[in-house]
Amino acid sequence: MEIATLLTDEGQDLLELLRDHDPGQELALATRLRREHPAELVSAALGQARLRQRARAKFGTDADRMYFTADGVEQATRTSVAEWRARRFAELGVRRLADLCCGVGGDAVALARAGISVLAVDRSPEACAAAEANARALGLADLVEVRCADVADVDLAGFDAVFTDPARRGARGRIFDPEAYSPPLSWAVAAGRRTRYAALKVAPGIPHEAVPEDAEAEWVSDGGDVKEAVLWFGTGAAQPHRATLLPGGATLTGGRLPDVAAGPVRRYLYEPDGAVIRAHLVAEVAEQVGGALVDPAIAYLTSDALVRTPFATAYEVTDALPFNLKRLRALLRERRVGTVVVKKRGSAVEPEELRRRLRPEGPESCTVFLTRVAGAPAMLLGHPV
Repeated sequence: MEIATLLTDEGQDLLELLRDHDPGQELALATRLRREHPAELVSAALGQARLRQRARAKFGTDADRMYFTADGVEQATRTSVAEWRARRFAELGVRRLADLCCGVGGDAVALARAGISVLAVDRSPEACAAAEANARALGLADLVEVRCADVADVDLAGFDAVFTDPARRGARGRIFDPEAYSPPLSWAVAAGRRTRYAALKVAPGIPHEAVPEDAEAEWVSDGGDVKEAVLWFGTGAAQPHRATLLPGGATLTGGRLPDVAAGPVRRYLYEPDGAVIRAHLVAEVAEQVGGALVDPAIAYLTSDALVRTPFATAYEVTDALPFNLKRLRALLRERRVGTVVVKKRGSAVEPEELRRRLRPEGPESCTVFLTRVAGAPAMLLGHPV
């Protein structure tokens, strides 16, 4: 097995040598290394070094000590998100958890670091080898037991909680039907109800009607990008929806307010975080800022008040006009705007194409929102507050 060969002294020496190698020089480097080491070991080390470099975006410096499969890098949970979930489990009092479909063990590592004893299960021998090597490399082997098995065969008796991360990719790419996950959503929900607490990772675009009534649905963003949705069981949440924004950890709960009314564009425009939008919590943010929607179908809020909130970015609006390229170009030229940030919701115009046609020049900057106001194409100009 490839990972087993990399755990030898020779394999470790090669991985250390390749830590910061230049992929552009890989052919010459491989030729030189094969004069002193077995060709298969050199290929394995180069492959692992490439995966580690890719994994740094998710795992930071830990990536240089960890082991990955190609699917594992693609599908593993980002460390910041895994740590947030592990913290929630720990705060619920979880001490022993079954991590089903564990992959290379990214979540198991975060859970163990939170003081939770983990049984990590996956049916892929390669993923299990990586998960076991990662627990050992990061000093967590005493808290992580890895088992190569079908998750359906795992006895959950004696566990406080279960975390399930079903495979949501197939031979043809992403899987959008939750019942086509592996294992299916219905199976994972049933497994979650067998322990006191459970979390089930699902795609952020999961239809709200697919969320079980007894689940708390949480959408998590990191740095403004929505990373995942999780269905929680047993938390006793008073509100059905939650949006969590990392790295700060701000959390908004709700999901029971009526829809927000639309109104004219006012002094400030609020752009809710993607997790807030996915969680259908725009009404909660509107209540915070005293705002209305610019259009019934567009998640931009507008208000006369400037209210600080972590759940939306505020912009001061200077112009609210029907969309007209000639007029926009003239305005930007008149104001000597050379840096244009284009954002869009509900517009068919592509930002890159618009920037190309504007040809902006000058020392000033401006944010242009391409959207609809009261059903009509519009352009809103402004600046971040």
